[in-house]
Amino acid sequence: MNRRKFLQAASAAPAAIAAAQWPLTALAAADGGNAWRMFEVTSRVEILKPSGVSKIWLPVPLLADRDFHKSLGNTWSAPGGEVRYSSDAKYGMGVVTAELPAGAEKPALTLVSRFATRDRAVDISKPNGAPAEDPAVLKFNLQATELIPTDGIVRETARDILKNVRGNDLDKARAIYEWVVDNTFRDAKVRGCGWGDIKSMLETGNFGGKCGDLNAMFVGLCRSSGIPARDVYGIRVVKSNHGYASLGANAEVISRAQHCRAEFYVQGYGWIPADPADVRKVVLEEPPGNLAVNDPKVEKMRKMLFGAWEMNWLAYSYAHDVVLPGAKGPKLPYFMYPNAETADGRLDSLDPDAFKYHLTARELKLA
Repeated sequence: MNRRKFLQAASAAPAAIAAAQWPLTALAAADGGNAWRMFEVTSRVEILKPSGVSKIWLPVPLLADRDFHKSLGNTWSAPGGEVRYSSDAKYGMGVVTAELPAGAEKPALTLVSRFATRDRAVDISKPNGAPAEDPAVLKFNLQATELIPTDGIVRETARDILKNVRGNDLDKARAIYEWVVDNTFRDAKVRGCGWGDIKSMLETGNFGGKCGDLNAMFVGLCRSSGIPARDVYGIRVVKSNHGYASLGANAEVISRAQHCRAEFYVQGYGWIPADPADVRKVVLEEPPGNLAVNDPKVEKMRKMLFGAWEMNWLAYSYAHDVVLPGAKGPKLPYFMYPNAETADGRLDSLDPDAFKYHLTARELKLA
């Protein structure tokens, strides 16, 4: 099914939601060689050991269109069950929830999402005249979350990092970025993407983690320094065009390809992308592995990932401290993995084989 037919079907079907009808010609057009690409992600979740009523939750692509990411609609099915779509008022995070009755042999939910992306880069050499952000949005992105406080040891660490920085917010954010790259490390033993408990990391002196930890550290240190910042949670969908095996989804199955990123705001520049966690991923995982920080491969990404993202990646949401609709289990630090509950409680979202869930991605033609 091509994009136009997909959106028309999504608009007509009760079990679907479609985004705005973006003209194909506009999406296909290149902007300085930076053309849009379209992808389709299929998420299928099955409860292997149902007990009582089963509930399944899946995230959908970022609802708010950005100049690098557009949602193109979603369709879903849960045979024998009821499916609801909702978005939360605080973060605008989209969720598809399936409820399947007790006695269902194979409770399952399938979600098909389409979205368009193009590479993102902000020229940080000079202000670009970006429109001013809503002050309420900036204030919101200075607030603490349950795992990302902005006082105590977080603020003390930020003050120490910036004690000799006399520049503007861009210079301060760069100093924080460089500190995170230099002082943290990617820990392969951490499950999933880590939970982003930066207070515990700083108190224990254990600066190891994954993207959910290291980029949360960047966001928390920025917020505590008066720089609006936010995590963006998502999943890699295709290999890297820069030739980095560690920075792409290198197979059609992307069940373990979740990745969060960060961005911060500077007046005159707008929202600026950053990803110190991926610099540390290159250090640990880029062949042959355990690269030196001054290796040319690392230095290239270190420079690029302060101001740019390669958009081989689907963005889900900015949400923290997530309460899943109708859930009995605890809130989540973020929502980029499938989740489910049965009468026996919340299932392990980081174990796709026992769960079971299967996520695949493919690129589509813009025609």
